[in-house]
Amino acid sequence: MKRIKTEVLVCGGGCAGLVAAVAAARNNARTLLVERAPFAGGIITTVGLPFFDGIADKRTGRIVVRGIPLELLVKLGRAKPGQTHIRPHNPTIDSTERFKLLADQLLTDHGEMLRVLYHTMVCDVEVRGAEIRAVVVANKDGLVRIEPRVVIDATGDADVAHWAGVPTEQHRPSMPMTLHFRIGNVRRHAKLVQAARRALQEAQRRGELPMFYGPGLIFCFAKDEAYVHAVRVPGDATDALDLTRAEIQGRADAWTMYRVWKERVPGFEDSYFITSGPYIGIRESRRVVGRYVLTAEDILRRRRFEDAVVTGCWYLDRHPNRTTSGTANDPGEPTVQPEPYDIPFGTLVVSRVSNLLVAGRCHSATAQAASSTRVSVTAMGMGQAAGTAAALAVRGKVEPAELSGVRVREALESQGAGPLSEP
Repeated sequence: MKRIKTEVLVCGGGCAGLVAAVAAARNNARTLLVERAPFAGGIITTVGLPFFDGIADKRTGRIVVRGIPLELLVKLGRAKPGQTHIRPHNPTIDSTERFKLLADQLLTDHGEMLRVLYHTMVCDVEVRGAEIRAVVVANKDGLVRIEPRVVIDATGDADVAHWAGVPTEQHRPSMPMTLHFRIGNVRRHAKLVQAARRALQEAQRRGELPMFYGPGLIFCFAKDEAYVHAVRVPGDATDALDLTRAEIQGRADAWTMYRVWKERVPGFEDSYFITSGPYIGIRESRRVVGRYVLTAEDILRRRRFEDAVVTGCWYLDRHPNRTTSGTANDPGEPTVQPEPYDIPFGTLVVSRVSNLLVAGRCHSATAQAASSTRVSVTAMGMGQAAGTAAALAVRGKVEPAELSGVRVREALESQGAGPLSEP
């Protein structure tokens, strides 16, 4: 079996993992990023979501996550260096393909300090005592044994942590998954969304469509191209068979929506299906039970943490496993929009394994709290914190679990990142 040694191993190249790998390398740790897709970017590129959710406070437009996430937005031409406020509060990017190229550039700018293996799936973890000694991955080289000093689990599903014996939890049922898709040559008009919604309601009554939400029809890529988020598939993303079923159902539902609209909705007469996915979007699966478990009460009361490393700001965003026509969330439940709040380093630190950190939606939080912290830019902020902490641990020759969260926060602040001083 091929062997690779590295100081920091980042598992998963989504929003959290991409930024974690760059942060670790910039802090002078030899880093290896492994990602199952042929590109980085996670929900932005593998699912197609163009929103920078969590970058700014909805009420004021104040940017709450700086550092590498804001750098990405600047390089994409959607913000300016030093900008403090932005509208809309969740700006969209105009090309997910550009984001792939930008991610590649960031990952390859560091020479031997940062290596990347795409088409690579984590498949096993070797633990001795309280330490991960090796992570086994599978790719075109076969099974490869990676021996890191520090591991960052940015898989979204807490795969590494779970296989290493770290306590995890999973809300049942999990929030539904969504396959995003795009339709070209759509003629926009004032009644388009209303007519599209009515057509989906009728399709469901005819038994052609099991479930949907919205629909969200957004023209952010081109004036005649509809980006659609409307597919809703219940399932367990940590179960291989159920995840496969969800992907199949998602594609079928997306095509049904397109067909129904083309046949029945003015504006879609000459439209064509561009693409979907390529992966279904997963909102919720495993979360670690870490040093600190962030709660909805912490968020709503704006509890301050000395070891805060990220500022969150997204609303409590839980999707139900049923049709919600005209909306994404339960229309019977009020939208709870918190003010910007602290996310502590303790939510990235696991128990039982000393050289493992997590970042992204699998961090330590209750299901309700995670419905806010799970979004793309908040995950990026956690990634920068985890990557910086991993490098500090390597340089200081200590385990990540021994690090002071205050020290991590100070390092982030010195690099123009970290939480707002007054969220």
